[in-house]
Amino acid sequence: MKDVLAVILGGGRGTRLHPLTLHRSKPAVPIAGKYRLIDIPISNCINSDLRRIFVLTQYNSESLNKHIGLTYKFDLFSSAFVSVLAAEQTEESGDWFQGTADAVRQNKRHLANHPFRDVLILAGDQLYLMDFARMLETHRRHVADITVAVTPVQAEQASGFGILKMNGLGRITHFEEKPPAERLPALVSEIPVIGSGLIASMGIYLFKREALEAVLKDPSLVDFGRHVIPHALDRLRVQAHVHRGYWEDVGTIGSYYRANLALCQPVPPFDFYEASRPVYTHPRFLPASKVESCVVTNSLLSEGCIVVGANIERSVVGIRSRIGRGAQVRESLILGADYYETLDELDRSASRGAPPIGVGEDSVVAGTILDKNARIGRGVRILNEAGIQEKDGDGYFIREGIVLVPKDGVIPDGTVI
Repeated sequence: MKDVLAVILGGGRGTRLHPLTLHRSKPAVPIAGKYRLIDIPISNCINSDLRRIFVLTQYNSESLNKHIGLTYKFDLFSSAFVSVLAAEQTEESGDWFQGTADAVRQNKRHLANHPFRDVLILAGDQLYLMDFARMLETHRRHVADITVAVTPVQAEQASGFGILKMNGLGRITHFEEKPPAERLPALVSEIPVIGSGLIASMGIYLFKREALEAVLKDPSLVDFGRHVIPHALDRLRVQAHVHRGYWEDVGTIGSYYRANLALCQPVPPFDFYEASRPVYTHPRFLPASKVESCVVTNSLLSEGCIVVGANIERSVVGIRSRIGRGAQVRESLILGADYYETLDELDRSASRGAPPIGVGEDSVVAGTILDKNARIGRGVRILNEAGIQEKDGDGYFIREGIVLVPKDGVIPDGTVI
């Protein structure tokens, strides 16, 4: 992997993850209590011995830039780096990134400053474990110009993805973005794969240097999935690399919520406990969590939490979370807090009628995502018993039936949602 560069795309506005992306980009969204989504592709690169990594950022990028700068530091005697490339105006272009391919196009001069044979293009908002060395082996064994990582999908899922058809040698011969159900029988690949025989693009691309330079010459090709790959099929050798492990695109509130709760299973589909392939993140040096007279069932409890007399069931509790006596938390994500409140800060909050950060005493929180620093008062009930699917409320949102309290949000004592 010494002659490969990695480019991780920092994402656009992330409207489908609103309000989690109200103050941060998609790759900066917390996951599994203590990580951020960007940690997944960067860790996959490091564990694959791919250590020259660019992260392209544009929208709401401050927290992402800060996290990368604090987390990924290599020794002085190594050529390894994780470098943030923010959108910038130049003599060639004064526009924002128009798509994934355009983002790489606008930064190709930065890539050219480093020797490389191939470029790995990754998304910053997916959950998976993958050894990119195996993908590189597929790429070079087939003398491919472009290799696309693909994964089997069921027919009922296929219309939400870009579906690729490959021949008996694994070469991609056809691509359709989000095909309707009636088109699916014609898109079954010749190589036997699991289930329906349909394979979806994972949004992970490995380009030979010359091939990348060739496709980036056409400014009308602004997106890899919608434009570059279909355009290249008749001109270049485009190979498929089948990934049969867990992969989840957490681009919507529903998929994000379900992917987090799946981590609470006795044997979760994504393994954060794989010692040989650790997931890295910012070391915070927090104390151990304090749990007093609680019932905790099938849940993740991150470090630095203070939980007293609470009942927590199938939930993910993030760093520095405080949960008060008598509180019930069920099938919810509590993303935690950025800081501990001092006694003076608690007094000031109380003087203006704001509850402390965390979940107050005797509150019930179910089917909910509480973003960082959310303040849930005493006796609050967040249950969405009416089953509302979409709503913008006073201090909260409902998306796909899931209640979200945004970052720094406040829900006063006794509120019922």
